[in-house]
Amino acid sequence: MISKRRLLQTLAASICTSGAWAQDLSSAARAHAPRPSAAGTWPSKPVRLLVGFPAGASPDLAARAIAEPLARMLGQPVVVENKPGASGNLAADQVAKAQDDHTIGALINGNLTIAKLLNPKVPFDPEKDFAPISMVGTAPLVLATQAAAVGTTPTELLLWARNLGDRGKYGSPGVGTVGHLGMELFKARTSIAIQHVPFTGNPQVINAMLAGQIQMALLPPGLARPHIQSGKLKAVGVTSPERSPLYSELPTLRDANVRGADLEIWTAIAAPASLPAAAVARLNAALVEVLGQPEVKQRLLVAGWQAQPGTPQALDYRMRSDTAQLGGVILMRGIHAEA
Repeated sequence: MISKRRLLQTLAASICTSGAWAQDLSSAARAHAPRPSAAGTWPSKPVRLLVGFPAGASPDLAARAIAEPLARMLGQPVVVENKPGASGNLAADQVAKAQDDHTIGALINGNLTIAKLLNPKVPFDPEKDFAPISMVGTAPLVLATQAAAVGTTPTELLLWARNLGDRGKYGSPGVGTVGHLGMELFKARTSIAIQHVPFTGNPQVINAMLAGQIQMALLPPGLARPHIQSGKLKAVGVTSPERSPLYSELPTLRDANVRGADLEIWTAIAAPASLPAAAVARLNAALVEVLGQPEVKQRLLVAGWQAQPGTPQALDYRMRSDTAQLGGVILMRGIHAEA
């Protein structure tokens, strides 16, 4: 994994520039080397697609958007299985250790980047134990508050959050998820001091905010939109540098003079590092074709994702660059997670 010294250098650079993190990564994406193809045509039986969060969570919606068309492309059923727990790491560990050549995962940033930095006891290594297949979708996060928040403009809502001090609470889908690290990055760029409360998924975070148990959260656009449109939640802005087509009417945090807190969430397909090279190529080609289909792109858009098909090498590079960005937050805030 990237050294602590390198992460500290990346963190120092980001504080000086308050721009995008890890832009100085100059190394090319490493070349994964899956073992040679086994005999026969892959897949030869149903493919298990593991998701590390409950049904209805954002990664689950992405997985279900691609499962049926991917099954048609591969000629075998693609069965989505929810394995929530440990911020998605339980499912990631099952994917990493699978030996059947037919288990893959719809995994998030944290599982494929900084899991080992958060906790050295995590039983898999994101750098060594996965074969990247393709990105599925990316999205900014929406900084949302409970409806009782005082104010209507981003500036007013941020002042309200600042006045909460450390009595306020924010939720995330778990320690080390992008929703957690993104809020800590946001807190580091402002004088807001609200405290973290972890949940098992974003639907549970939203329920807690609707019940008044927490005051703020970074949420995927697809999950936040109906509650914001109904007035049950309020929106401060999105974490992308520019307004997002996923939620074009919302301002950015930059519009509220919050700099250096740009962030994206993503879901990607990864397989065990042992998956045969021919299977990696077949699966990537099928995913790229599926993600290019207008109906799939629209379904992902409704679920809050921008389709982002790509090569295994492109996903590998994104894994490395996000490890540097999010690893800097971990070091800066002293974050640790349980396995």
